[in-house]
Amino acid sequence: MNMKELLLHNWDYAMDQEDWYPPILPALKEVTLEQALWKPEGEAANSIWENVQHLLYYKQRLLGRLEGTPLHNEGIGNDETFLIHDTSEEAWDKARKQLQEVHATLRQRFEAMTEAEIEESPQRILSLIMHDAYHTGQIVFIRKLQGSWPARRSEL
Repeated sequence: MNMKELLLHNWDYAMDQEDWYPPILPALKEVTLEQALWKPEGEAANSIWENVQHLLYYKQRLLGRLEGTPLHNEGIGNDETFLIHDTSEEAWDKARKQLQEVHATLRQRFEAMTEAEIEESPQRILSLIMHDAYHTGQIVFIRKLQGSWPARRSEL
């Protein structure tokens, strides 16, 4: 397996293919608006939706860089990438859909790259894969605290 194939496989694992950790789509499956906004009392933690916003920002940023069209809010600080400006049901549905769409668009973009282009900077793809896994773990943990995630993964 070459570098491009390896990264594409792991890109899929991050979104919707089961591997060592749950991918983001199953982690977000059936998450209600209330669950998406919930934070543990007294804890310094981001909500599920804030994590989704954060993931979406960095995927959109990479896509913009690859396409030569930087984001309008490219220079914001990391803390601002978690902010939610509209907490409606429609906005929650849109955020989840956008996350899936930008992930799929990036995959198509990576697929179209040559092996040499991938090998110039494989870290940019690998970093997003690891970033997804990290924040998916946070989402799963929040769902466990809410009681909206099974105690054992085998119960999914």
